[in-house]
Amino acid sequence: MLPYLKSLLAFDSLKPLLFTQLDFWVFFFIALALFAVVLALQNLFVDKASGKHRTCQTFRNGYLALVSLLFYYKTSGLFVLLLILASLTGWLLGMAFDRWRSRPQPPQQPPRSVGRLALLILGVVINLAVLSYFKYAYFFTDIYNAIFHSDLQVVNIFARWANHFTATARFDAGVIILPIGISFFTFQNISYIVDVYKGKVRHSSNLIDFAFYTTFFPQLVAGPIIRADQFLHQVYKPFFLSRRQFGVAVFWILNGLLKKIILSDFLAVNFVDRVFDNPMLFTPFENLSALFIYSLQVYADFSGYTDMATGVAMLMGFYLPLNFNSPYKATNPAGFWKRWHISLSNWLKDYLYIPLGGNRNATLATWLILAAVMASVALMARNKAVTIAFVAIALLLLAVYILFPRHRQSLCTNVNNMDTMLLGGLWHGASFNFITWGGLNGLGILVYKAWRNLKAWPRIFVVVSLAVSCSLLRYYFPLPLLSILAFATTVAAVAITLLTLLNTFAGGRKGSFAGGLSYVWNILLTFVFISFTRLFFRSGSNLNPAEANEVAWRTASHMVHQIGSTWDFSVVPHVVANYAAVFALFVAGMAIHWLPVRFKRRYRLWFATMPLWLLAVVTVVAVFVAYQFVSAGLQPFIYFQF
Repeated sequence: MLPYLKSLLAFDSLKPLLFTQLDFWVFFFIALALFAVVLALQNLFVDKASGKHRTCQTFRNGYLALVSLLFYYKTSGLFVLLLILASLTGWLLGMAFDRWRSRPQPPQQPPRSVGRLALLILGVVINLAVLSYFKYAYFFTDIYNAIFHSDLQVVNIFARWANHFTATARFDAGVIILPIGISFFTFQNISYIVDVYKGKVRHSSNLIDFAFYTTFFPQLVAGPIIRADQFLHQVYKPFFLSRRQFGVAVFWILNGLLKKIILSDFLAVNFVDRVFDNPMLFTPFENLSALFIYSLQVYADFSGYTDMATGVAMLMGFYLPLNFNSPYKATNPAGFWKRWHISLSNWLKDYLYIPLGGNRNATLATWLILAAVMASVALMARNKAVTIAFVAIALLLLAVYILFPRHRQSLCTNVNNMDTMLLGGLWHGASFNFITWGGLNGLGILVYKAWRNLKAWPRIFVVVSLAVSCSLLRYYFPLPLLSILAFATTVAAVAITLLTLLNTFAGGRKGSFAGGLSYVWNILLTFVFISFTRLFFRSGSNLNPAEANEVAWRTASHMVHQIGSTWDFSVVPHVVANYAAVFALFVAGMAIHWLPVRFKRRYRLWFATMPLWLLAVVTVVAVFVAYQFVSAGLQPFIYFQF
C-alpha cells in the first residue's frame, strides 16, 4: 500500500490525475475522508463567547488549498510554483487596491486614481506576460522571423536558469512546455483583479482563503473559469450537503464519466482520430461524418469534464457555474456561444468586448487588434492573395466608416465582435488554425446579425443569388471547396424558399407546422456550420505549436479535398455497417442532447432521490458499463491543452 500511495502522490508526467482513472478517485476519497476529519476538528472552534455558532472556515480552506496544490503538482510538477506565484500576485494586488482606496483622497481626485489604475495595468500585464511566454513564444517568434527574415529559435530561459543554479542539465532549455490549465487560472486572476479594482467584489483579506479560491482543484486544469463574485462568497460559508445534493453530485459524476468514456473516447479512438490522421485514405462520406461526429466528441469530452468537476465540487459543498446549456440546440451562431463554454464567453464579453466599446463605439484598441491579427496572418501566410484580401477589407471598412456615418455604430459593434472571436480563437491555441476557427465563428455571428434584419423575400433573393454564383464558379473552376459551397448554398436556397412559402401560407402563426420546421432547420444549419469551423479547431489540436500551422492546414485542405470530391454513394451502407457502433452512438448521443431540459431535470432528480442502496447499485453498473467501452489507454481531456 505504501509504495502505491507514494507513486500516487509523486509527479509523473505520464500519469496525470485524470477524472477517468482509478488513481484520481483513490486520491479524492482519501482527500474526502481527511476533509471529514478537518470539518470535525473545525467545528470545535466556535465563537461561544458571542453567542454565535460561527464556524471559522480557514482550516477547511487551508486544507483544500493544500490538496489542490498537491493535485496540481501531481499533474504538472514544478509548475505548481507558477500557480502559487499567480495566487500570491493576485492577492497582493487586491490588498493594494483596498489599502489605496482606504487612504484619504483629495476632493479633486477621482475615485479611480492614477495609482490604482497603474496597479490594475501592472496586474493584467504580469498575468498576460506569463501566459504569453508559456503559450505564445513560438507564435511570436514565427512572426518575428517572418518580418525580419531571421531564424531565431525559442529558448526556455527558466530551464536555462534552473540548470545554471543547480549545475545540472536536468531541464530541456530548447522546449517551452505549456503548464496545464494556465489559460484558465490566468483569466481567473485577471477577472479578480479587475473586479476588485472596479469595486464589484471585496478583496479577500486572508491569503489562505484566497489561495483556496484560485487553486480549487476540480476546475483548476480545464475550467470552468470561476469568477470571484460567483465563488468567493462560498469560501466563507459552512459546509452543507443534503441527501438530495449528494445524489445530484453522484449523478453529475456518472454523467460526465459516461460522456467522456462512451461518447468522447470511443468515438475518437474508433473513428474520428483515424480520419483526421489520414483524411486522404477515407471516402468523402467518412470525412464528412468525422466532422459531425467530432462535434459530439468534443462536446462530450469538455462537458463531461465539467459535469465531473461539478459533482466533485458539490461533494465538498461548493457549486461551480453552469458552463454548457445544450449548445447544439442553438438556432444561430450567436446563440451557440451563449450555450457553449459559457464561463469563457462571459469572460470575453465582460473583459474584452465591453472594454473595446461593446455595442456603443470602437476604441483605438479595436482597430489595433484587427490590424495586428490581419498583419500577422498575412506575414505568416506569405501569400500575395491573402495580403491583397486583407488590404481590400481594411479599405472597405475605412470607406464605410467615412461615407456612411449612420452605420458607424453598427460597424464598430461588428468589428468588436470579430476582435473578440479572433482573440477567443487565439486563447485556444497559439497557431493560425485557431485564429481561422475564431474568425469563422465571428463571421458566422456577423452574417446572422445581417440575415435577421432582412425580410422574408429579400432573404430568398440573397440565398438564391449566392447559390447561383457558387454554382457558376464551381462550373468554371471545379475546385473541391467551390463544390462544397455550391452544394451547401443550393440546399439552403431550396430549404429557405420552401420554408418561406410554408410560413406565408401559415400566416406566421406561432406553433405552426411551418414554424416547427423552421426551428429544426435553424438548429441543423447551426450545427453544420459549427461542425465545419471545427475542421480548423481539430486539425491543430494536440500538436506542438512549432508544427501546428503546417499540419493543421494540410489536414484541413485534405479533408476539404475529399469532401468536395465526387461521391460514390454505393459505399455509404458499407461504411455505416463497418462502423455501426460509432454511428449508433452518434445518433443516440445527439438524441439525448436534444431531449427537453425539463425531462432531463426530472430524471436527474429521480436519480438523486433513489434509496442509497439502489443508488450504489446503479453507480456500480454505470461504471462497469462505461469501462466496457475502453478500447485503448484512457484519453486526456481535450481542453487540458488550453
